Amino acid sequence: MAETPTKKPKSGWINVLVDYGPLLVFFLTYRYLKPDEASIAGEVGAVVGSTGAFVVAALIALIVSRWRLGKVSPMLWLSTALIVVFGGITMWTGDERVIQAKPTVIYLVFGVLLLIGWLRGVALLKILLEAAFEGLDDTGWLKLSRNWGVFFLVLAALNEGLVWYLDFGDWLAAKLWVFLPLTFLFTFTQLPMLLRHGLSAEGAKEEETTPPPTS
Repeated sequence: MAETPTKKPKSGWINVLVDYGPLLVFFLTYRYLKPDEASIAGEVGAVVGSTGAFVVAALIALIVSRWRLGKVSPMLWLSTALIVVFGGITMWTGDERVIQAKPTVIYLVFGVLLLIGWLRGVALLKILLEAAFEGLDDTGWLKLSRNWGVFFLVLAALNEGLVWYLDFGDWLAAKLWVFLPLTFLFTFTQLPMLLRHGLSAEGAKEEETTPPPTS
C-alpha cells in the first residue's frame, strides 16, 4: 500500500515568529544602536541601521515560512515586499521626514485600496487572508475590508498627528506602544462580526488574523 505524504504540521509559535520576529529585531537593534545622548542625527542613524537588520530579518522569515510551514502566505509576500522597498528608501535617503512619512503613505494606500474595493463589491482582504478566516462568507469579507480600510485611514491621520506633536524618539516609541496595541485591539473587536458571518473559531486560532506590521 502506497504511503500517503505527511503534511507539514501547523505551528503557532512559528507563525508568530515569522510575522513579528522581524519587528522585534528592528526594535532590539534600534535599542542597541540608539545613542546615549539624544540627537536627531544619532537617532536617525540608529533607525537606518535597524532598518537594514529589519530587511534581513524579513527575508529570513520568508525563507523560514517556506521551509517550516511549506508555504508563504500572500500577506507575508506583500509585507516582505513593502519592508524591502520602503526599507531600501529609508537606508538610501536617511531622511527623518521620509522615515516619519512612510507609515502614513502605507496606511493611506492600504486604506484607499480596501475602500475602493469595498465600494466596488470586491473584498481585497480575501486575497491576502483567506486561509486565516475559514468559513467566512462574502458579506463578512466585505465588512472586514471596509472596517480595515477605515482603520488604516485613522492610523494614517494618527501618525501625522504624532509627527507634529512628538519628537523623533517619542514618535518612534509610539510605533511600538500605540500602533501595535491599537492594531491588536481593533483585530479583537472584529471577531464577533466575523463569527456572525461564518468564521470557524478553530480556523481563527490556527492562522494569523492580523496583517503583520511594517516598520
